[in-house]
Amino acid sequence: MSTAPALPTPRTTPAARPSASRSPWRSLRHRGMRWWSVANLVSNAGTWMQLTVQNLLVLQITGSAAATGLSMSVQAAPALFVSLLGGAAVDRWPRKLTVAVSQALLGAVAFTTALLVAVDRIDMTSLLVLAAVTGVIATVDGPACALLGNDLVPVADVPSAIGVGALVHSAGRLAGTALAGVTVGFLGTSAAYAANGLSFLFVAAVVPFLRPVAGAVRGRAAAERAVPDKAELSVRQGLAFFVRRPRLVALAAVTGLSSVFGRNYGLTLAVLVTGPLAGGAGAFGTVSTVLAVGGILGAVLGARLRSPSVRTVGVLATAGGLLQAAAGLSPSLAVLLVLVLPMAVVESVSDTAGTAVLQTDPPAHMRGRVLGVWSSIGTVWGLGGPPALGLLMEWAGARGALVAGGLLIAGAIGAGLVRRGVAVPAALRLPAKDGDVTGREALGTAA
Repeated sequence: MSTAPALPTPRTTPAARPSASRSPWRSLRHRGMRWWSVANLVSNAGTWMQLTVQNLLVLQITGSAAATGLSMSVQAAPALFVSLLGGAAVDRWPRKLTVAVSQALLGAVAFTTALLVAVDRIDMTSLLVLAAVTGVIATVDGPACALLGNDLVPVADVPSAIGVGALVHSAGRLAGTALAGVTVGFLGTSAAYAANGLSFLFVAAVVPFLRPVAGAVRGRAAAERAVPDKAELSVRQGLAFFVRRPRLVALAAVTGLSSVFGRNYGLTLAVLVTGPLAGGAGAFGTVSTVLAVGGILGAVLGARLRSPSVRTVGVLATAGGLLQAAAGLSPSLAVLLVLVLPMAVVESVSDTAGTAVLQTDPPAHMRGRVLGVWSSIGTVWGLGGPPALGLLMEWAGARGALVAGGLLIAGAIGAGLVRRGVAVPAALRLPAKDGDVTGREALGTAA
């Protein structure tokens, strides 16, 4: 693996200079980011191909929809319990080597599954074990891949990189879902798993050729600082940093409210469309399509951000809550479609802004653990949100859940913005490393 690049001289290259461009595609000016985007497109297509086939395989083995949900939960569960350790590992280990090894291990799991399917030795127990192993590896792979992408662009281009990543994810999902049916039809189920294995190996092969740019989020830190002591890379310190960092706590609160009482539109809008609005599956398909289009538009708009802050996320979440409440009062499908598009756009821009803050606010040697804490929190929201929303719908109906949830989001976050704001500086002393970005000055704005 190559060593970190030398620090830029005063006569820096154009790629290293902070750019005033607001183009959503500005991160693709950097060669490493272009290769990383191609690798992620291939990997996402392979992952969605496997996920699609895996659900069908579980149904084929067990005939139970509950078993399908169990396999998905088993794969997600490690994020709740192991993400803190995974984030600490990302802070301890060389970034490129960590990504290459984790991708190779994920490829090995996919090839193992393909072999078991091909020789007809797969059963539910082995599937659950392989899903759990995949989930454990992902607790390291996820934050490592996210932070490696940040190494490939200057800090001002991080929102663009995140927005491009969201578009790549959407394109990979569409391609992988479509390819799953074709692959299974012509080559069989095992071929889909093998294709996913090859996609992981492709990413692992690309990683050694990626070069961080001068001015990247952690490029200077990687070149200048000494390796932190093991005591400075503990899980406990990562938790303490997160809890004592007001802007991160505020971001968690904003995202948590939005995740639990909003965003689960696959549930709330499905009930609204098929119930009070008297639509069918086709009508909900139209709503889902509009949501997807809005998500893509939002990713493009989010990629134009240069200096997102927690306040930005809060304002967007408040607007999204108000739009959700209005959607709950929609008298017809046509009115709902008019409201669904901006709802999806606001949600997508908010996601891009929040992710940019999360990945750039902590100092470089803390980012893996912060992402680990975030992954654990997000898993709690993912597991607890749908049941809580379901109970609210049982009590208030689809319209009531959308209206009450939207007003709760807008009221709570709006009151927080008015009363205290989210830009209070953190009174936190942390062992600094040379070159670490420890404040929002690097993004040119206060949170």
